[in-house]
Order: sequence, then structure tokens, then C-alpha cells
Amino acid sequence: MLLLLVFALVCAFGRDTGYDVRDFGAVGDGLADNTASIQRAIDSCAKNGGKVYVIGGRFLSGTLVLKSNVTIHIAAGATLLGQPHTRFYPYQNSGIRFYGEDWARQALIFCKDQKNVGIEGLGTIDGQGDSFVVTTTKKPDRYKDRPYLLWFAGCENVLVTGVRLQNSAFWMQHYLGCTNVRIDGVKIWNHSNKNNDMIDIDGCRYVTISNVIGDSDDDGITIKSTSELPSEHITISNCVLSSHCSAIKFGTESVGGFRNIAISNCVIKPSAQKTTIYGKPKGIGGLAMEIVDGGIMERVSVSNLVIDGTEVPLFIRLGNRARKHIASAPTPGLGKLRDISISDIQATGAGLTGCSFTGIKGASIENITLRNINIEFEGGGKSSDSNKAVQELEDAYPEGTMFGTLPSYGFYIRHAKNIRMSGISLSYKSSEQRPAFFLSDTHNFSITDTDVKPGIGKDEMAVVESSSNGMITAKGFHFSLPGLVRKDKLSKNIVERIE
Repeated sequence: MLLLLVFALVCAFGRDTGYDVRDFGAVGDGLADNTASIQRAIDSCAKNGGKVYVIGGRFLSGTLVLKSNVTIHIAAGATLLGQPHTRFYPYQNSGIRFYGEDWARQALIFCKDQKNVGIEGLGTIDGQGDSFVVTTTKKPDRYKDRPYLLWFAGCENVLVTGVRLQNSAFWMQHYLGCTNVRIDGVKIWNHSNKNNDMIDIDGCRYVTISNVIGDSDDDGITIKSTSELPSEHITISNCVLSSHCSAIKFGTESVGGFRNIAISNCVIKPSAQKTTIYGKPKGIGGLAMEIVDGGIMERVSVSNLVIDGTEVPLFIRLGNRARKHIASAPTPGLGKLRDISISDIQATGAGLTGCSFTGIKGASIENITLRNINIEFEGGGKSSDSNKAVQELEDAYPEGTMFGTLPSYGFYIRHAKNIRMSGISLSYKSSEQRPAFFLSDTHNFSITDTDVKPGIGKDEMAVVESSSNGMITAKGFHFSLPGLVRKDKLSKNIVERIE
């Protein structure tokens, strides 16, 4: 009889012991403001630890402050609905000085300096982001008074799993200066306002992101360093991503740098949202790796990506925007970008632009390895494009399309050292008159085991200028010697060979 009673209670409540927001006065009609009721549930739960349950309705709320040892469980069929007015989102202080602290100060769920916190369940958190009109008394402001959906700052042991996150007014989720973060099995839709990033990992350590299915207008999974804190010891795996901008991105902010990061087994595909706020319908970039505000990027491994439709599948940029993260900080010096491995990439539907891996004068990218890369480009480049002068643009915003149509349809490499490329297969769909590779101020390099289509009317596979100590080999059925490589008088010790 006792077992039957226990079973009946479990069936009746449909959950383990916890804190149901309805018991604290919350009403799931999508109309009543439940901010105070849900916060009371969180505060009560925090006394002993446990779970706060959002069950059976659409619960409208403003800012909620999450506390240590509390997990918010959004049950299947339930929605936590963000208030559509800025007055429900008081300004917060993250406790960390970062670029954006003057305007990124609000969130639906805010958590600062807490431990053992989480958001879980099969329900939905919806920020109603398209309700936020971005204005000030003088002129439109592209950032101010738009809340994140989730904002964790200085937290330890953070778990976000299972939930659907949608329609943020700003970045979907910002993890700033956190340690031990796990994001798993989350579904994301973010196409309701400007700056609609998918996930921003910012100055965090020990992070795993896996099994995410996401679609965003702005950048997708983004590794940032908007403060002096580095982003390090991070894995990203088994995700399906769409973005109108860059699906996987390092930067643009890079003050503290990035190190010890592994990315694997991800699919990047065109967005289901055809109209754009930023970017391109099929995406600007697949993988974008950028250091422009000082900092060091090193020891990064990327493998097993399928990239469909983005304009520029692979983009690496060391620049010198040198933007301070706060006004009182010293101007960042030249950054470093080195020790990068990219392998087993299958990309189709790439655009006209081409891929670029570039440093700047006096600051070369170093120790870059590419293996087993297969890319199909749109084509359409003209012979005149292969002779164009590519501007340095040292302090420009980094983007795969920043240089315009490149002098090569495949890879343009400039200001680089120790570049190793092998197993590279490049093709195009429509007429293409540019060479596959263009190398400028590149030293100690090899391009071997290649299978690339020559440009129409072109004998050379590669153009080399002001470079030294390189080897380029190609399949004999596409090219012949001499003429495989066109090199200028400033290039020394360049070996070309037909296999």
C-alpha cells in the first residue's frame, strides 16, 4: 500500500523533490509578470540547493538572478518568456572589466560569482527579442538596452543542457570569466535582433560544448577574450551550426588570447532563415580565426568539419586593430597566431572570394598545418583578379570578405612562416581564371599531394612573390614543368615538382 501511495505521488507531481514556481504564485498564462514569484522560488531553493521547476505554461518574467546550487528546470511544453520591455531588466555589474561593460549590462537570467548552477529541461526560453527597439534620446544605439538571454559571469561549474533557447534581444548567451562550463544538447534559434550571436565563450577555462543544433543571424559558436582573461582548455564537438556571419569564430576581441582548443565533428550548413540582419543568407564564413586586439592564439586543433554554402570556408587573420578593452588599459601590442592544425575538411558551395590566411608586416602567422582539405568553389574569377594588389588593412575589422575577390580562387597566404599543406583538393563549378594558390611574403612552406583544377587558360598552379624556402608539388595530369609556379625575382629557393 505504501509503495502504491509513493507511486501515486510521483505520478501526480511528475518530478522529484524541488521548487515549483506555481507554488510561489507564478501563473503560466503568458500575461502575468512572474519575476518576483520565480525569484522567490530561486531564493528558497538556494537555501538547501536543488531544482526550480517551470512547468505547464508560458511564464512571463524579467531579470532572474540565479544562485549557487540551483538548477532551473524548464519542463517539456513549458516556456520561460522574457518581458518585452527594458524596464524589467535592471543593469547588472559582472565584476569583470571587459569590452562592452558600458552597454552590455542586462539579461533575462543573470548569474554572478556563483557555483554549481544550471539550466536544463526540454522546454523553451524565449527572449522576445524583436520587441526591443534600439533607441536613445539622440540617435539609434546599436547596443544599449538589449538584454542577453543568459549571462554567467565569474561562475564555477555551469551546466546548460537540453533546453531550446530562442529570440534573444542581443547575444543569446554570454559566459564571461567562468570555469568548468558544459553546454550540451541545446537547440538555439536567434534571428530577432542585431548582434544575435549563438554562444559567446569569453575568457573562460575548461569548457565543453557538444551536441548543439543552432541557427543565428550573427556569429555562431564564438570564442572571445574581451578582457585580460584568456579563453583556454575548450572543446567543441558534434554540433550542427548555421549562421549568416561566421559559424565558428575566434574573435574579434582577443585581448587575453586563446589557447589549447579542440574543435571536431561539426556540420556547418546554410541558415533556415533566408532574410538577414547581418551577413549573407548562406553565411560569410565557416571557420574564422582572428587575432586583432593583441593576445596570442596557439595550440588549436580543428578536424572533421563539413561546410556547406558559406562564402569563405576557412579564414585566418592576424591584424592590428589594437582596440583597448577598457579606456584605462594600455593599447594592445601586436598579437601572435601560431601552432594551428586544420584537417579533414569537406566544403561545398564556397563563393567567389577564396580563403585567406594572413598576418601583417612584422607579424607573421606561424606553424599552420592543413591536411586533407577538399573545397568546391563557385568560380567566376577573372584573369585580372590574379594581378590585383591586396591592401594590408592592418586595423580593419576582420572578415573573410575583407579583401574582396582574392588573386587566387583557393588560398591566398601572406606574411606567414612554416606553412604545411598536404592532401589539398580544390575545384570550381563555373569558369575560373585565377590560380589555386597565391603566396606573398611566405617562408618555409610546402604544398604537397595536391589535386587542384588550374584556372582556365592558366599553366601555373601557384603564384609566389617575395617568398623563400618552399616546395610545391602537383598531379601531372593537370600541370607540367616548367610553369607550375610563377615566381618573382625576390623569391628564393622555391622547388616545384610534378608527381
